[in-house]
Amino acid sequence: MNLFEKKGIKPMLIGLQKEAFDSDEHIFELKLDGIRCIAYLDENGVDLRNKRNIRLIDKTPELDQIHRQVKGRCILDGELAVIRDGRTDFSEIQKRVMMTNSSKIRLASQRCPVCFTAFDILFYEDKETISLPLMERKELLTSIVASENEHFAVSRFIEQRGREFFAMTGERGLEGIVAKKKDSRYYFDKRTKDWIKIKNMEDDDFIICGYICKSNNVVSLVLGQYDKAHLIYKGHVTLGVSVNEIIQIMKLKCDQNPFSDIPKGNEKVQWIQPKLVCTVEYMTGTENGGLRQPVFKGIRNDKLALECQKNS
Repeated sequence: MNLFEKKGIKPMLIGLQKEAFDSDEHIFELKLDGIRCIAYLDENGVDLRNKRNIRLIDKTPELDQIHRQVKGRCILDGELAVIRDGRTDFSEIQKRVMMTNSSKIRLASQRCPVCFTAFDILFYEDKETISLPLMERKELLTSIVASENEHFAVSRFIEQRGREFFAMTGERGLEGIVAKKKDSRYYFDKRTKDWIKIKNMEDDDFIICGYICKSNNVVSLVLGQYDKAHLIYKGHVTLGVSVNEIIQIMKLKCDQNPFSDIPKGNEKVQWIQPKLVCTVEYMTGTENGGLRQPVFKGIRNDKLALECQKNS
């Protein structure tokens, strides 16, 4: 059984975050703010799967014909995103993948269509391509794409001028860029220093451990991360939480405090089972381990709570 038939690919991951730099040894691509996805395309159709191998094509019916835009059987690595006015809308793609009602999904596909942007090719026809250097994979990816449209695109890149490219993303309110070594191979489920993220804002994934109801219908979420097997307190986030997400959170109410140590100011917390993972964007961490100017970006279902490990 080959890679295409087995499915279940866990994608290669970014291993470093650095300041912007110039380099002859790297290419630079836009960092899209969406959901990482593996696309299996052949004459029979499309199979889209997230990092946990959950099928997403039922959530994205507008992508069910993108197999017609490639010249043969292939596996592509890329990003699933909703793009509005030249910028990705993370909250919209997160809402989409949480939907279960087929009628609402169809309406959302018309109102906020999803695009799959491919940036790597892992398999073509009957052969794996992961041992090829990145630049050869990029050439192959370009050559096998017959056409692009609003639902399917190939990621563009520039060479050498990483600082200038990164500055442009800041001016346009974009998330940032990714630098990739030109000769890098592709390693499944490996965090490698060959891929480097350069971001205008930091973000990370946290476990929602509880909530505090405040005045004016404001809800503050209590966040945690694991330090190996030990759950530690990581502060609060208030901005950006929608009513639907609050309802989902409240369904997990419990009486058990999941932390062994929690700072003062959390006496009114309603604890929940520490199962939901969310993404939070913030400026930098505070001295006491919290987050500065945090903004809630959405609940994600492609990551397990135990995978939310504290950055060393």
